[in-house]
Order: sequence, then structure tokens, then C-alpha cells
Amino acid sequence: MKIYNLHIYFKPSWNTYNKITEILNVVPEKFEKSKFDVSEKPSIWSFQLVEEEDEKNIDFINVFLDILEPNFPKLKTLGIEKKDILFWLIYEYQYQCAMEFHPQEMKRIGESGIGLNIDCFDRLITNT
Repeated sequence: MKIYNLHIYFKPSWNTYNKITEILNVVPEKFEKSKFDVSEKPSIWSFQLVEEEDEKNIDFINVFLDILEPNFPKLKTLGIEKKDILFWLIYEYQYQCAMEFHPQEMKRIGESGIGLNIDCFDRLITNT
């Protein structure tokens, strides 16, 4: 299974959280306060796509950039810079962790200035 996350970090605020949702016009993951949150207000906005093993690969970099790029100016009015945005791929695998990224995707994410984080977990270890 692969989980693709688009994270946007900001100063704690329900107003900012709701405005990001309105600007990007996608349904975010439900905010749930964690033990690390110092405020009852969200400071991260997350949108998630999940790809099961039998499904076609999701072109998450282009999907996320298609959502973000036309809205960078509006996000900037909320104080959100590209450095506040992160794409995060979580890959649960069995036997071998292998990924492929096309040059066009890497060029586009590089030009966007957005970071990419990848975490891999061996299903045999995490499910025991």
C-alpha cells in the first residue's frame, strides 16, 4: 500500500485551516489533536490519497501540484510559503521496496520548491 500526503504547515488557526480547504477545493483529512499539539487549533492541513497494491499507480506529484500551483498566490495571502508545504509518501511493502519517478515529475517538483519525504515500512515487520 502507498499513502500519499500533502501537508501544509501554518500557525495554529481554525480560520487558516478552513481557508486552505476553501482555496484548494479538496476535502482534507479530519483534524485530530495529537499529544504533540500545544493548541486545540490545527497547525497542519493534510490531504491524502491511498493506493492499494492492486490499483494503478497514482501520479501523486502531478495531482498535488495541479491542486497547488494555481493557488500559490492565494496561499501566500495566508502566510503560507512553499517551504511550508511537504509531499510525503509512505510505502508499505513486502520483500522489496522499489520506486520509480519520471524525470518530468522530478523536474516539476524541483521547480516548485516543495520538499518530498519518503518513508518505507516492511509489512512483515510492522504487522507482527
